[in-house]
Amino acid sequence: MSDRVKVSIKNHIAEVVLDRADKMNALDQAGFDQLSAAADEINQATDVRVVILRAEGEHFCAGADKSFLQGAVSDKAEFAKRAKALVANEMSNEFQKPALAWHCMDIPVIACVQGVTYGAGLQVALAADVRIASKTARLSLFEIHWGLIPDMGITQTLPRLVRADIATELVLTGRVVEASEAENIGLVTRVVDNPLEAASQMATLIASKSPDAIRLGKQLMRQSAHLNAADALALEAQLQTELVGSPNQIEAATANLQKRAAVFE
Repeated sequence: MSDRVKVSIKNHIAEVVLDRADKMNALDQAGFDQLSAAADEINQATDVRVVILRAEGEHFCAGADKSFLQGAVSDKAEFAKRAKALVANEMSNEFQKPALAWHCMDIPVIACVQGVTYGAGLQVALAADVRIASKTARLSLFEIHWGLIPDMGITQTLPRLVRADIATELVLTGRVVEASEAENIGLVTRVVDNPLEAASQMATLIASKSPDAIRLGKQLMRQSAHLNAADALALEAQLQTELVGSPNQIEAATANLQKRAAVFE
């Protein structure tokens, strides 16, 4: 079985690549498993500050491979068994982790989206913190065409990006959203000619910042979305207290004042 997902780390930037271009990067069981394993590998790497999630070829991901879908919907008992299996420390099952792991990750994730981005592929992209799309991008929550609902952490990702009525429409129709509309409604952050170039520039900028502030900054954005105002404000104060006076915070401030590149622990 060839690698479906490849991981490389350089200059504090991890690059995760879907590498099944001949199948439009559709995810079979190996693809789902390797996406989860890639997230685990990055979580264990102490020198990574930002992730670029991209795909080879003209398409980001056509969704779940037909053979995987046919097996899943034809074996209800096995499907239910997998759906009940939880991964450690996260309320997510085997189907949800390949996408939700990027949302739950402590460091920011930038997805490069091009061409067909359907079903499971879109759910993986939605779990990133930033989505940079090419003009060729076409997005769809395709599951309704299989008589299914999106179930890869969609409740934690889609509602934070688009209005409730738009989210409901996309889930219930499975219609294809072109790149320009996706940008207008919030499914993607921006549309550019070269998503990888734009993502690399953003990743390099983020990686130059304090790794402590990067991690707590993402934590603040992720957790505050589910808190009331009082708890969210308390979280701000708590996380800031952790940063103030720490070695990396002092180094960031000193380097900024001295107009030099910071050297972080």
